[in-house]
Amino acid sequence: MAERQTLPVRGMHCAACVGKVERALTGVPGVERAAVNLATEQAMVAFDPARASVPALQQAVAAAGYELGATPVVRGGDADDRERRARAAEQRQLRRKVVIGAVLSAPLLMGGMPEIFPWAPAWLTNPWFQLVLATPVQLWVGAEFHAGFLRDLRHRSASMSTLVSLGTNAAYLFSLAVTLWPHLFHASGAMTYYETAAVVITLVALGRWLEARARGRTSEAIRRLVGLAPRTARVLREGVERDVATADVVVGDLIRIRPGERVPVDGVVVEGGSTLDESMLTGESVPVDKAPGATVFGGTVNRTGSFVFRATRVGSETTLARIVTLVEEAQGSRAPIQRLADRVAAVFVPVVLVIAALTFIAWWLLGPSPLYALTCAVAVLVIACPCAMGLATPTAIMVATGRGAEQGVLIRSAEALETLHRVDTLVFDKTGTLTIGRPSVTDVIAAEGYQPHDVLALAAAAEQGSEHPIGEAIVTRAKELGLALPPVAEFVTVPGQGVDAMAPDGRVLLGNRAMMDARGVDIDALAPRASALAEAGKTVVYVAFGGRAVGLVAIADVLKPEAPAVVRALREAGVSVAMLTGDHRATATAIARQASIERVLAEVPPEAKAAEVKALQAEGRCVAMVGDGINDAPALAQADAGIAMGSGTDVAIEAADVTLMRGDLGGVLAALDLSRRTIRIIKQNLAWAFGYNVVLIPVAAGLLYPIWGVLLSPMLAGAAMAFSSVSVVTNSLRLKRWHPKEVSNGR
Repeated sequence: MAERQTLPVRGMHCAACVGKVERALTGVPGVERAAVNLATEQAMVAFDPARASVPALQQAVAAAGYELGATPVVRGGDADDRERRARAAEQRQLRRKVVIGAVLSAPLLMGGMPEIFPWAPAWLTNPWFQLVLATPVQLWVGAEFHAGFLRDLRHRSASMSTLVSLGTNAAYLFSLAVTLWPHLFHASGAMTYYETAAVVITLVALGRWLEARARGRTSEAIRRLVGLAPRTARVLREGVERDVATADVVVGDLIRIRPGERVPVDGVVVEGGSTLDESMLTGESVPVDKAPGATVFGGTVNRTGSFVFRATRVGSETTLARIVTLVEEAQGSRAPIQRLADRVAAVFVPVVLVIAALTFIAWWLLGPSPLYALTCAVAVLVIACPCAMGLATPTAIMVATGRGAEQGVLIRSAEALETLHRVDTLVFDKTGTLTIGRPSVTDVIAAEGYQPHDVLALAAAAEQGSEHPIGEAIVTRAKELGLALPPVAEFVTVPGQGVDAMAPDGRVLLGNRAMMDARGVDIDALAPRASALAEAGKTVVYVAFGGRAVGLVAIADVLKPEAPAVVRALREAGVSVAMLTGDHRATATAIARQASIERVLAEVPPEAKAAEVKALQAEGRCVAMVGDGINDAPALAQADAGIAMGSGTDVAIEAADVTLMRGDLGGVLAALDLSRRTIRIIKQNLAWAFGYNVVLIPVAAGLLYPIWGVLLSPMLAGAAMAFSSVSVVTNSLRLKRWHPKEVSNGR
């Protein structure tokens, strides 16, 4: 079985770097797949431990010119603190370089452009003074780029560092030559370009700093989720309360929770009760009441009372830990839409180097002066930006999956997120998905001379000891209405018919028509209403008292209140809706009519549900399936996108691409909306990343100069390159403001 590890990668700066690291990892025998994420600077590797090892992976990545960490990325506690400190230290170092680079570059800029700054003192134009200012910028501020270039040279590859280092070194070394041997260049009127080298490096460093800050914000959602779990738990062991590390809690431990505290692990309440805020897991703002027997989840907040619960899931098995793992895997995965960017990035830097060389040669031979050729070549090298292409997709995926998790929408992979936006047909399972999933009393009809409350009270009295779902539904409704139930005795269940019980004033019968006929009870007066209710898909139970029919009770698994509004919104969004169920056609049609669903696939056995989904796909549809039960798992797996209700079974959730942590159907709309917005952002990012390079590289090469006299300064080229990747990350961060639309429960 393949082992999967997420390891940190250092030294990556652009999409070309990502491709090289991935090729190095997948080239190791025993590695099944590898996905490298530039935004998180991590590699997720699946490998056969019998054939591959972490040292072998490290050696392969080192041979490619990068560094792979030996310790897997972990979340929570000290590990998160260390990561946060490391990121903060990186940002401080980048900021320090930007500030010093700016302080040294400003006088260089004024001295190097006297036509713009005529008031600048003459000593600023002295080439030796400029050399003193430019050298620290070139060698210290730009050290990272030059080291990257040397690494690329050693491994016969190329990256963004190659472009920046070549471009700035060309300007710096040419200026150094003019400074040292001015007599050789005097005749041609050569000038120094110290300001170009210094300003370009400072601007690229500024872009790197802003990008690092923005990238840090893309993973905020994961850090917030991890931070939900408290570091300690108050455990009752051998009758003594003691605080232990959450990591040391074991299944079966009794844990006490007081008001305002967070629940450390998953478990079941055994003593006391309270109200818990579960919004951080489900997105549902309404607190949930908890009594003995209720399930509690790690990371949720206790609002009021105190209670004791028994731990059932700890460590990586808790719901919160599984959510974090799911989101991390989704953030590390790659969307199909990114493949084009990957293919372009693989050849981008070599192509730019060729374009820069051709530009220099062409303008050397045809241009007004060799200086013009140097200016254009440097501008081409500096303006090309593979960073934006590498960040366009992963940053949007990271923000979207993190934001979705905060709102109760868990997306398993980037591919699932992309598939969702193409869905044009959505198939709902009925029981537990469109409906509440348990029987409820919908109608109480009283015969002449009786009141509905009397009928319901008699029915509930007869069912008081029953464990049948219909009996439980009747008793629950009577309790909700606060009805007084007469005492009963001699409770007898009649198989296939109903129940028979003795009340103080007479015998109570509760059952179907066969029972009434067998006991000689006349139900003709109630028959028309019973037939109408049965046609609506409801189960009808007759109630008789003292040998006379007193009324009937209708029970059904009722539609969720938000279902009609959700179906209507889906239809308005251009999505066709169908219902798939194993129930009788009459029941299915009745529910579908209430939900305004036109296409009904009824009486479908569990093993045939996947075939029905496949048949819809054969019609050319992109199908999403929404379900919650074990019998839905094959259909969820068959669908282009499987959506599981979080209230459902673990089997259904494992088979699904998307999990909705709430039982609310509005989550389906939220998942589709999040997908569509994310893909829109990714397309904008890719359009910018490609369009920027396609348009500005020819401009930098000087193609507009013969027509309009437009020449792009290397300094402007550096500024454009620096901010291109920042703009992509900033655009992705707009998804942090996404919020699911509220769905009205009105019909």
